[in-house]
Amino acid sequence: MNEDGSRRWIRPKPADGTWNRRRRIVAYVLMVVYLALPHIDINRKPAIWLNAVRREFTFFGYTFLATDTLLFMLLLGTLVLTVFTFTALFGRVWCGWGCPQTVWMEYLFRPIERMVEGGRMGSLQIDKSGSHVNPRRLLKNAIYFVIALVLAHTFLAYFVGVDQLAVWVRRSPVEHPSSFAIMAVTTILVFLDFVYFREQTCTIACPYGRWQSVLLDRSSLVVAYDYGRGEPRMKGTKSRPADAGDCIECGACVATCPTGIDIRDGLQMECIHCTQCADACDAIMTSIGKPTGLIRYTSREVIEGGKRHLLRPRTVVYPAALALVIGVFIWQLDTKAAADVTLLRSPDRPFTEEADGRIANQVRMRIANRSGEDQRYQISVDGVDEGQVVIPVNPFPVAEGKTETISFFILLPRRAFDEGDRMVTVKVSDGDDFTGEFPYRLLGPRGDTRRDGEHDSSDKDKSHPERKDQP
Repeated sequence: MNEDGSRRWIRPKPADGTWNRRRRIVAYVLMVVYLALPHIDINRKPAIWLNAVRREFTFFGYTFLATDTLLFMLLLGTLVLTVFTFTALFGRVWCGWGCPQTVWMEYLFRPIERMVEGGRMGSLQIDKSGSHVNPRRLLKNAIYFVIALVLAHTFLAYFVGVDQLAVWVRRSPVEHPSSFAIMAVTTILVFLDFVYFREQTCTIACPYGRWQSVLLDRSSLVVAYDYGRGEPRMKGTKSRPADAGDCIECGACVATCPTGIDIRDGLQMECIHCTQCADACDAIMTSIGKPTGLIRYTSREVIEGGKRHLLRPRTVVYPAALALVIGVFIWQLDTKAAADVTLLRSPDRPFTEEADGRIANQVRMRIANRSGEDQRYQISVDGVDEGQVVIPVNPFPVAEGKTETISFFILLPRRAFDEGDRMVTVKVSDGDDFTGEFPYRLLGPRGDTRRDGEHDSSDKDKSHPERKDQP
């Protein structure tokens, strides 16, 4: 903030250097990947498709269903442990190199701002004038809004697919109000983020900076100022005493910082480890004939005169846990069946009694086809030699990637339940890669001594009442 309590707008001075050139390449690659992924098909599906309506989530050719709770848990564990591992080894490398906020802000929105408003000094002059209708700033915001539209439509494509998005774009919003509302809200949020909120997303909203107090240790790689070499600071380059440090109080590191901090104050929550201060300082050191690296990637151990310890508990435990979770995840993917079969009971009654005295169990079978092609599943039941199985459609067709449900009936004489519930085995096969056997417990009456065929008039009401709605 400024001294009067108003917001101090950050207009960082560009610092071109080795690290910045590397980050620029990474940033542009990530931008292209984000914009291109919805248009790339793998196994006839988008590379990433988060189909929330159908509860199907496709990642690079493999589709996860809502029932894949174990896989989702392993995937989430992989992401969390990856963050822990990389933070322990490389500090906040994600914030400075891969975070969308940093990538888009520093390598698209801020360059456009400098180009339109006349460089950093032009932006500062507009801020000083207090004008909210400056033509340059209005033009910049118009460009920002167009970019926000593109980013929002791309974001929506990850959830609905580019083909459906193309259809919606050509139609009136009245025909698809929900999707249009999502796109409009996303556009406004992106626009406000890069026009107004900007670095406050990192310093206020993002929790990652607060996590670093527990994720980092003294050996973690961070962007740090070497106070042993730089102190005591002294302005100017002439008539410097012998004990003066290399820091000449030029302020270049502060002027280039995208979050407005002074790296010389030590490790701070607001620091995103973008290395812009390192590039700015290296340029100054080169110009005054001093060695570079006064601000650099290092660890607090090294800054304090020690050696960096690569092997330590968290750099052993985190990678080991990550390797284990990834291994289990890959094993689960490799052994995942070509179909998911779920057996359910009738939602109305556990069983019914037919007019001829037989006991009927309604079985609902849900089949999710994961094979990559249309299949016809043959259904059979073992353990009902004296009974009857009524399956309306057998083999049962299920299209690729679809989940369908079929209901069938297992009828057994009453005596089959004299000793309690009856276990049977339901078999499902597509005749190719998938064959599954599923135990199922049939329920029946207990404590009734009537012989088969004997029933009272009340039993007539129980015969086939559910079948009217069954396929």
